[in-house]
Amino acid sequence: MTQTQPKSDFRQWLASNNVAIQQRLQQAMQQFAGPDVPARLRAAMEHALLGGGKCVRPALVLLGCEAVGGDLEAAWPAAVAVEMIHAYSLVHDDLPCMDDDLLRRGRPTVHAAFDEATAVLAGDALQTLAFEVIAQQSDARLAMAQSRLLSHAAGPAGMVGGQMLDMELEGKGRRASLAEVEQVHLGKTAALLATSLLLGAEVKAASAAWRKYAFAVGRLFQATDDLLDATGTTEELGKTAGKDEAAEKATLVAVLGLEGARDYAHQLAGIARRAVDESPHGLRRTELRSLPDFLLDRCH
Repeated sequence: MTQTQPKSDFRQWLASNNVAIQQRLQQAMQQFAGPDVPARLRAAMEHALLGGGKCVRPALVLLGCEAVGGDLEAAWPAAVAVEMIHAYSLVHDDLPCMDDDLLRRGRPTVHAAFDEATAVLAGDALQTLAFEVIAQQSDARLAMAQSRLLSHAAGPAGMVGGQMLDMELEGKGRRASLAEVEQVHLGKTAALLATSLLLGAEVKAASAAWRKYAFAVGRLFQATDDLLDATGTTEELGKTAGKDEAAEKATLVAVLGLEGARDYAHQLAGIARRAVDESPHGLRRTELRSLPDFLLDRCH
């Protein structure tokens, strides 16, 4: 494919791909969740998946693919799948037995809009559907490699494990150590966000070369989330603000203070930018180098 696209930053990249991502998500629901799926379950799944999110993770899959010179069409199954995993995780995180929230993306959470049991099942359905989407690819090597990457990122050593650690540390707040907070971040958010970019790079079997960059960005995303919860409003966030402090969660802000957490985030941004400069791949560098700034801008 030609590599003569005009330069743009990550914000433009994200905006330019959002409509296509939403369309692919809708098409996936039509293809894989047809009339044989109970109507209420399907409605709850759509409420979670098609709720107007920024779709950062699927955009990173596409960006990772183009960064290594891959065929963008080959990246779409993973882009859809990772957003399904992300949507399922939000549905379950919002449940009363977890973070107990009634607002997500400015709308009622799934258990608030439907009921708790339906929300659990909708999350389960989206999780399993993600791997069906990946398995439908004609490239068996790619399907297997991406399934391994995604299942590890979403599983007990990744996102699920990070959520468990987050719950275990709840109430500890300032008494938590930085190492404990970093372990939560690596699992709960960084694993899936970093793997999004790796899923795209794996189209050319090049995911290993991007791990340093991907995990710096993933950790930065959660660092800015910690800052946003402490400084943003409910209207700005689309979810209840200030819940971390109220629940005495172990966050960067709790451990390092507001300015310390900001400094920490800027250090991660520097690591990410240097990783781009050290990369053997020369494509989409503008978008990759501006992604850390995009994340930092969220909390300023």
